[in-house]
Amino acid sequence: MFRACAVDINEFTEVAVSFVNMLAEETIPTARVTTFPNQKPWMDRSIRAAVNARTATYNAGLATGDMSAYKAASYGVQRAVRDAKHRCRERVESRFHQGDTRSMWHGLRTITDYKPRDTAPINADSAFTNELNQFYARFEVSQATNAIYRLTTEDSDIISERPVTSFAEHDVRAALRRVNTRKAAGPDGITGRLLRCCADQLAGVFTYIFNKSLVKSVVPTCFKRSTIIPVPKNSKPSSLNDYRPVVLTSVVMKVFERLLKNIISSSIPDTTDPLQFAYRPNRSTEDAIAHVLHTTLSHVDKKQGNYVRMLFVDYSSAFNTIVPSRLFTKLRDLGLNSRLCAWVLDFLTGRTQVVRVGRCVSDSITINTGAPQGCVLSPLLYSLYTSDCVATHGSNTIVKFADDTVVLGAISNNDEAAYMDEVKNLASWCQDNHLQLNVGKTKELVVDFRRSQHRDYKPIFINGAPVERVQSFKYLGVHISSDLTWAAHIQVQTKKARQRLYHLRQLRKFRVSPKILRIFYTGAVEGILTQNMTAWFGNSCVKDQKALQTVIRTAERCCRIALPPLQDTYTRRCRTRATQILKDPSHPGNKLFQLLQSGRRFRIIRARTERLKKSFYPQAIRALNQHPPPTHTHTHTPSHIIYN
Repeated sequence: MFRACAVDINEFTEVAVSFVNMLAEETIPTARVTTFPNQKPWMDRSIRAAVNARTATYNAGLATGDMSAYKAASYGVQRAVRDAKHRCRERVESRFHQGDTRSMWHGLRTITDYKPRDTAPINADSAFTNELNQFYARFEVSQATNAIYRLTTEDSDIISERPVTSFAEHDVRAALRRVNTRKAAGPDGITGRLLRCCADQLAGVFTYIFNKSLVKSVVPTCFKRSTIIPVPKNSKPSSLNDYRPVVLTSVVMKVFERLLKNIISSSIPDTTDPLQFAYRPNRSTEDAIAHVLHTTLSHVDKKQGNYVRMLFVDYSSAFNTIVPSRLFTKLRDLGLNSRLCAWVLDFLTGRTQVVRVGRCVSDSITINTGAPQGCVLSPLLYSLYTSDCVATHGSNTIVKFADDTVVLGAISNNDEAAYMDEVKNLASWCQDNHLQLNVGKTKELVVDFRRSQHRDYKPIFINGAPVERVQSFKYLGVHISSDLTWAAHIQVQTKKARQRLYHLRQLRKFRVSPKILRIFYTGAVEGILTQNMTAWFGNSCVKDQKALQTVIRTAERCCRIALPPLQDTYTRRCRTRATQILKDPSHPGNKLFQLLQSGRRFRIIRARTERLKKSFYPQAIRALNQHPPPTHTHTHTPSHIIYN
């Protein structure tokens, strides 16, 4: 019915979305539930009835002078609270046995007051929301619009010749059934629960919209609208930069993006930008940190006079500075389907956004620059946008995790020319690609173990501003020191873990089962102690390891169960991570695992110092040699590896 009446895909999508919302309003009942921040999960009508009875007997006792009934009613309140807590505990444990871990964790967090929400309101008016909206759009490039339409016109013939991907209805139906119902609805008003519950009924119409969008290389306008909810970064925001933009986009569009994300990822070769460790399977922050440390330690270990300079680069709102026309060209150069390139171009241009604070909504503005952080495709598009940001000198390495970038300069014989030129090339690349370097937050750290005291390092200037040199820097959650010791990092982590032991004790007072206590310990305490541990635990000193183990012993007394020591956890994780790297030939660390001629053991990495010997990759090889995997097919033999 709607297809025959609609002029184009924009009109058809608008009508279809409006019709779905109308049916939802007419058929789905709504209920308003009032909750209070200090309301405990075990509060129910039995406790309220007991409290009301106690109040009544107290008032009666004041009139008669006999407080015996009030005393009995007070005991009744205590019994009601005790019984209600018992029922709440049984509910939480039953959710664990039923496999409903989300509800179980929600109950545990409520019981222990773990990570309470900040409910401080934002006082705003229309002037404030409009000012925020203009601030979030400050990276708009005026020249981008003309370049966009010029590219679209020039490539129209090529786009029409290329084949286009289409989705089957069962694929869209399966994607709708996987929608997270807890996510907020976007500007179109369609909720995730509606899509999930009515996947069979809605799959047909959305399949038609998705395929029509790909054929025309046009994204429906209603799917390109965004609502920004500003969230304060601190308790007392003093500037517009203290408000973090949380972008709400269409849930239907997120389903569309997830389907396209798999297609785009499979179309890009695995060898593209191997040192980008974010948004890729079998990659994590642990891999990025381990690669940075291994590159540093390997160079320092080669020769006594070697040292490494690390430049930790910070960008200003990296996602918001993507120029769609330049991204279009890069995607074409990577071999992506031309029609998909044009679709991405339309997806990133002509986007409208508003800022909403409570009931106050700003005026709508149109954006033609950047990728919204609330979109599923934005991280992947950013990684492809920066895929050509690579080192231009063999002695340098550029490691990336999303927009966290590290430039490693391996210095030998005090020759820093290549490193200085690399920094200059990076600044030039950022200028060409409209990425703005935040020089104030960009820091440099020097790893130098030379005994001589003559360490006259050349200062670094980016765009005329000096870069500060620091002794320690927090990179991807790990505090890296210039001497590559981990006392500062472990001190911070143990402090966090001790704070979370309070919540473990609260659960103990609530008398939950030891199995539940163990689950909470694993997620809330052990997760802090072992965060990225394969990258740093091997080089930690005995004193720091004892400090970590003290926290575990305290948790053992609280849980009344035996917990594994950190050394066993570290060895197990090294072995597991190494096994995963072996299965991934595109992983940068895969080439370090080479079999001996027997095919059962791996060659160890030559290490002159204990620092390199105790780092992740040598330790992982030793762990694999103790329990080798069944089969391997690696044949490459690097020159820096010797037989074990």
